[in-house]
Amino acid sequence: MMHLAHAPEAPAAPEISFADFLKVDIRIGTVLAAEAYPEARHPSLKLRIDFGPGVGVRRSIAQIAVLYAPATLVGRQLAAVVNFPPRQIGKALSEVLTLGFADAGGRVALFAPDSPVANGARLF
Repeated sequence: MMHLAHAPEAPAAPEISFADFLKVDIRIGTVLAAEAYPEARHPSLKLRIDFGPGVGVRRSIAQIAVLYAPATLVGRQLAAVVNFPPRQIGKALSEVLTLGFADAGGRVALFAPDSPVANGARLF
C-alpha cells in the first residue's frame, strides 16, 4: 500500500523559498554496480553510483528491486540527493538517496534524464 504522502491525490507540500530548494543537492550519476540487498525490509538493491569528480562514487540502498533487475541498471543514469547524511539500512550504509516515483502499484520507478548528461550534473 502506498504511503499517503506519495499518493498522486496528496496535496502539494507547503511553499518553500528558492534558497531552500538549492539546499537539496540533486545530481545525476551512472550506476557502476548493482546487487540484490535482501537484508532490507522492502525489496531493495545495493548500488554503487559515479557522480563525477566533484562528488565521487557513492553507495545507495534503493527500494527499486520490484521493477529493476541489477544487471539492467549498470551503465544507467539516475538522480539522487547527494547531501543528506548517510543512513544505516541493515548492515549497509546508504550515502545518497536515489530518487523515484511510486507507480499505481506502489512500485518505485527511477527518476532519470531522458538523454545522457555529465555525471555530477545538478538539477536546477
